Amino acid sequence: MGVIYEPCGKAKEYCDLAVNLYVGCSHGCIYCYAPRYIRKTREQFLKPYPRRNILIQVEKESPSYSGREIQLCFTCDPYQHLEEDYQITRQVLNIFTKHDVKARILTKGGMKSIRDIDLMVKNKSVYGATLTFVNESDSKHYEPYAALPNERFEALKVAKKAGLETWVSLEPVISPEQTIEIVHLTYEYVDTYKVGKLNHDSEAEKINWQKFLIDVTEVLKKYNKRYYIKKDLARFQIGNSKRDKK
Repeated sequence: MGVIYEPCGKAKEYCDLAVNLYVGCSHGCIYCYAPRYIRKTREQFLKPYPRRNILIQVEKESPSYSGREIQLCFTCDPYQHLEEDYQITRQVLNIFTKHDVKARILTKGGMKSIRDIDLMVKNKSVYGATLTFVNESDSKHYEPYAALPNERFEALKVAKKAGLETWVSLEPVISPEQTIEIVHLTYEYVDTYKVGKLNHDSEAEKINWQKFLIDVTEVLKKYNKRYYIKKDLARFQIGNSKRDKK
């Protein structure tokens, strides 16, 4: 099995192809599902390292995916802190461009990622950020070592100004009110939103998901934004009809 793979389940709703460049992540998000997925303890996961021979493998496999889009990344962040030392993501962007593969980036790295904006433009990458909070104290609690919300907003602005397509992952939703506020604050420079719920957490039972679904689709439609409601949230649609997708 290659390092470039087809995601399954909920991950498939984000991109048809993906590659994970690191094992683990240093952002320390307490809601992260990835440690369980890759069978690591939280302590092990918080000590990330580059995947073995990852650049060799990406170089070898990329020609088979010419003309397609590959997400960086699902079980790690392409712009976590050790990227500054290893620059694996930067090298992968060059490899992708050489083989006509487009990168779909998803990061909480904020302005750390913008140092590669030149390569993203050359690659015609799709730049995305995970946004969960507006309140900095909430972000510091749930995502202690990730870039703060305003820095992620600024990175999206830079990417949009550079001519890149931009997107936001509104998942997990921990504070519905803050998620709605994120749309109000970012709609001018974000092209597409993908919205999911909070899973595998008892706090999810306290949220009125049907109300949130109505509220978030209303504001997304107000700003005429492209959006995708993930299946786990779409099942709360009134009447349980076909999920709302625009």
